[in-house]
Amino acid sequence: MFHFRLHSLSRLVISLTLAAGLIALAGGAKAQDKRQNAPGEFDFYVLSLSWSPSFCEEAAERGRGGGRSNIQCEGRPYSFVVHGLWPQYENGFPEYCQRPSPRLNRNIVSSMLDLMPAPGLIFNEWDKHGTCSGLTDRSYFETIRRARAAIKIPAEYLDLSQAKTVAPGEVEEAFVKANPGLSNAAVSVTCNRTRLSEVRICLSKDLQFRACEELDRRACRRDQVTMPPIRGG
Repeated sequence: MFHFRLHSLSRLVISLTLAAGLIALAGGAKAQDKRQNAPGEFDFYVLSLSWSPSFCEEAAERGRGGGRSNIQCEGRPYSFVVHGLWPQYENGFPEYCQRPSPRLNRNIVSSMLDLMPAPGLIFNEWDKHGTCSGLTDRSYFETIRRARAAIKIPAEYLDLSQAKTVAPGEVEEAFVKANPGLSNAAVSVTCNRTRLSEVRICLSKDLQFRACEELDRRACRRDQVTMPPIRGG
């Protein structure tokens, strides 16, 4: 009788565990945007600006010499470079919206190297994010160029010749001050364990500054981080 009850109890525990798993899956599906991965169906963009010296130092530490992005680590000095322009939902984001993605014109790649100094990065951004924009490849990268032109980099970060210790909020405030109309609710700073990584700015589909609460929740929470100097600066 004892063994029977124990067996029944085990079956009950298994059933409850499976039920909990199904509920969790259902909750995850409900959290996913119903437009998931439909090209052109999104709420706003995030323009991600990467602090190139941080990327290059991390790449050197990993022994990759910059990997696919070694152009920015071995060529002329770079400060903030464009990582990407990412379509976003109010919660979550689409990615790889066309498989296989339309072939990217190599002339477009060459034309973007001043802003995104890595061919591999440009191809990846098109495959992962550009295909979700609903735009042609040329229009998407023209939109990246217009988005970047709308952002003024604070003067103190244009020619950083020595490593600088900063509070993430200090960098955020510098961008807000340099860009009329930009609010703290529309910009966030990311970091790794020790270095500033990126500044991310939220833009409407017509490239106007707009708030984005979810982005702020993923911002750097460290009190201070380092900005390595610009290579050759």
